[in-house]
Amino acid sequence: MQAEVAPVLVDRSGRSYPLSDRRWRGDDEGPLALSPLPGLTPDRIVQTERSLWRYQAVLPVDPGHRVSLGEGLTPMVPLSWGEHRVHVKLEWLNPTSSFKDRGVSIMVSHLRSQGADRVLEDSSGNGGAAVAAYAAAAGIRAKIIVPAATSAPKILQARAFGAEIELVEGTRDEVGAEAVRQSEQIPYASHNWHPMFVQGTKTIAYEIWEGLGFTAPDNVVLVAGAGSQIIGCDIAFSELLRAGQIDRLPRLLVGQPEHWATIADVFNGIDPASRGPRVATIAEGASIATPVRLPEAVEALRRCGGAAVAVPEQQIHDAVRAIAARGLYAEPTCAVAVAALDRFIADGTITGGQTTVVVLTGSGLKSADKMAALFAGSPS
Repeated sequence: MQAEVAPVLVDRSGRSYPLSDRRWRGDDEGPLALSPLPGLTPDRIVQTERSLWRYQAVLPVDPGHRVSLGEGLTPMVPLSWGEHRVHVKLEWLNPTSSFKDRGVSIMVSHLRSQGADRVLEDSSGNGGAAVAAYAAAAGIRAKIIVPAATSAPKILQARAFGAEIELVEGTRDEVGAEAVRQSEQIPYASHNWHPMFVQGTKTIAYEIWEGLGFTAPDNVVLVAGAGSQIIGCDIAFSELLRAGQIDRLPRLLVGQPEHWATIADVFNGIDPASRGPRVATIAEGASIATPVRLPEAVEALRRCGGAAVAVPEQQIHDAVRAIAARGLYAEPTCAVAVAALDRFIADGTITGGQTTVVVLTGSGLKSADKMAALFAGSPS
């Protein structure tokens, strides 16, 4: 049997760096990725572990350094949606009520293994809350740079975990630029930049595979802002394909808010600038104009034969109400995936008899002000 090659970090120019390097981007100033890992087989799952660390055989962090709050193993609920039957993965049942806990657990574990005692993050809310929580669990100080327009409950959550909060006026991208400037003094635990974040996010796909009896679905419907779910699912399903555990890549079907649909536009050959000025969206967590890993996200969609759509604001509002009417209190950002599901059913991308999983990334409790505005006129 051929020995497994130790993974390394690789930048877009092809230069590699050891995992021990304390860096979050390459010398080419682009994002880093991990070299391919062998995929998982069912016998390598730690069945006694009730968290994403059950997949530690394909996680590039020594479990001895793990920082865990029990993230992962979120339920996948069958749901009738019109004439279709879908599976809804409830990522808000992670410890801080969003999927970001997966990536942050692996990222903070890696940073702690390197001796970090302070970390910096920029976030529109959920990522910052997750970094604040896992830094607290690790005994590491955290500073979170947040857009001033972020929902108050999300900021409160990060404050409650003891993080230092800096509010910055401007767009999500301007907040990110400020964090990059400050990263010269503080280790940067960016869920958009750090290569270990997507290694945690990929466990969504491993859970889908395990939950479906070690088979791949036909479709996985996602909301995208920076695209970490796209890239994480692509990594995991590609690992499973290399390991011979699945015979094809599931299609990744993506929705983005109309005026923040850079990934969808580039994938579809549309110039994002043609949409004109950016317009604020209720789906604040997906309002990212220039995703750091844009080429990687687009290539992942092409590789699996996926699709992507820009979702108008009214359709996002309607999707929040529609999923809530089924007993699921989803924040507006992840309701973009619900709106996208409707679009993909309507245009025939999703057909009857296919196995489709819709990932809902965060709880409506994280956007209490926006949810209150949406339902203010609803009958009691």
